[in-house]
Amino acid sequence: MAALRDGEFAALQSLLKLVSALHNLTRHVVYHGLTRAEDILSLFPEDFHQNLKNLLTKIILENISAWRNEAQASQISLPRLVDMDWRVDIKTSSDSISRMAVPTCLLQLKIQEDVALCGNSPVVSALTVELSKETLDTMLEGLGRIRDQLSAVASK
Repeated sequence: MAALRDGEFAALQSLLKLVSALHNLTRHVVYHGLTRAEDILSLFPEDFHQNLKNLLTKIILENISAWRNEAQASQISLPRLVDMDWRVDIKTSSDSISRMAVPTCLLQLKIQEDVALCGNSPVVSALTVELSKETLDTMLEGLGRIRDQLSAVASK
């Protein structure tokens, strides 16, 4: 590959700055949900070339919905709960008498991994957890607090 001359290197640096500035502008518009031309035009400096400002605003408005959808589709999210099943078991045999006839809750959670992480076919895995009465009480108390906090936020 041929070496860049000083003039070519300076032009390449200017081009990289321009692409970076346009990328930052479009990210700002998408992130803040700007959908009106006036909102986008206000982001440009006062001395910016008017025709170029209008052209860039038009291009952004034409593509913003596609860019927003692409940004949302590429977000990484936590695994999603698909299904839940539970049952109560009573142990009838154990090496310790204190653990015999103790009821436990078996909770099976089916979890789907984020589609963005695993391609077109989402992976569903099962997780089984055994909970004692005390652990189940603690978990239910914590879930109750979460429910109350979500209700308080939703009512505002």
